[in-house]
Amino acid sequence: MRVRAAALALILTACPVLAVQPDEVLSDAAMEARAREISQQLRCPVCQGENIDESNAPISRDLRLYVRERLLEGDSNDQVIDAVADRFGEFVLFNPRPDGANMILWLAAPLMALVALLTAAGFLRARNRPTPEVEALDPDERRRLAEIMRDP
Repeated sequence: MRVRAAALALILTACPVLAVQPDEVLSDAAMEARAREISQQLRCPVCQGENIDESNAPISRDLRLYVRERLLEGDSNDQVIDAVADRFGEFVLFNPRPDGANMILWLAAPLMALVALLTAAGFLRARNRPTPEVEALDPDERRRLAEIMRDP
């Protein structure tokens, strides 16, 4: 009995917590699956680290209802995401669109990785370069060095 209770507790804690209310769920299972897929891609404007499917914020509930409303009107997944982004701004997208000013976001990471690789390669190349041969001091240089070392 204890093993079953522990297994049940483990299963329940491993499941994602969804804030979707029963009155929000669409009767068509395929349409509801599409709504959940879209909701995973949209950020809660209040919570910022959660998608609207997981957030309990009232604005997330409004967004979930809006997504389902657009799906019932016959919009495709991309059309729904575009409509939400147009209405609430691109901030609600977990993956910003790769156009316009967002290209900086998309290109910054690969560019910085390239700079880091080139810097590391230059450092390793310089470190492995042989040191130049040091010539022995001639008698005049030895005498001058001895004088310098003696003076306090």
